[in-house]
Parts: sequence; C-alpha cells; structure tokens
Amino acid sequence: MKNVTDPFLSLGYWPSAGSFGFNTDILATNPINLSVVLGVLIFFGKGVCASCLFQEILKTIQNSEELRGGALEQLENARARLRKVEKEADQFRVNGYSEIEREKLNLINSTSKTLEQLENYKNETIHFEQQRAINEVRQRVFQQALQGALGTLNSCLNNELHLRTINTNIGMFGTMKEITD
Repeated sequence: MKNVTDPFLSLGYWPSAGSFGFNTDILATNPINLSVVLGVLIFFGKGVCASCLFQEILKTIQNSEELRGGALEQLENARARLRKVEKEADQFRVNGYSEIEREKLNLINSTSKTLEQLENYKNETIHFEQQRAINEVRQRVFQQALQGALGTLNSCLNNELHLRTINTNIGMFGTMKEITD
C-alpha cells in the first residue's frame, strides 16, 4: 500500500530549485501572491463573465418573448376555435329546436289524422251495427207477423174457405197467363 501512495505524497515535497510547481502547503504560500492572482482573474474575468451572463440573460429574455408570442398566438387560435365551436353549437341548438318543433307538429298532425280515421271507423262500425240490428229486428218482426198471419189463417180457414181461396188463386193465375200470352 505504501508503494501506491508514495508518488502522491512526494508531490508536496519536491524541491523548488530549478523547476516550476505548485506549493500545496497553504501556510507556506505567500498571501500577497494569491491576492494578486485572484485580483487579476477578477479584473479580466469580470468582463468575460459579465458579457456571458448578459448574453445568457438576453437569450433567456428573447426565448421568453418568443414563447410569449407563441402562447399569445395559440391563445388567439384557441379563442377563434372557441368562437367557431360556439357558433356551431348555437346553430345546432337552433336547428335542433326547429327540428323538434317540426317533429312535434308532424306528430300532432299524424295523431290528429289517426284519431280522425279511428273516429270514422267507429262511426262506420256503429252505422253497420245499427243496420244489422235493424235488419235483425225487421226479420224477427216479419217472421212474427208471418207466423201470426199463418196462425190467423189456420184458425180462420176451414175446408170450404180453403177450397174457395185455392179456386180464386187458380183463376187469377189463369187470367195472368192469358194477359202475358
């Protein structure tokens, strides 16, 4: 282990005669030399650092202005899109309301026509049922009248009256035959 660290430890103990080197012993260095070197670095480096710092600040400000301009442009584009979308939404809303009103009127008209047709069908059905009932009543009245007439005829007719009626009818048929020939 001593072999590895020896070259590094011996750097601080090189003799200063005839060569240039760094004296790492802070207590042995001259504070005045250090202040002169630092002063020269500060004096000449100040302009370089200031101009570098100024250029960096200027670049940062320019970047910020460019970003601000881009952001403003994006904001205006977004506002324009928002206005366009709001117009379209209003148009859809107006179209939707008018479409709803149209559909409502169509539905009312359709329902009215359907109700009218149902009313007509109802009236026709009632009329048909009335005619059927009237016909049934007529048939029953006719049947009852016929049965009553037959009953009356059967009760009133005797054989002599029956033969006289038959002879009269035969005579009428004979006369009708002569008229038609």
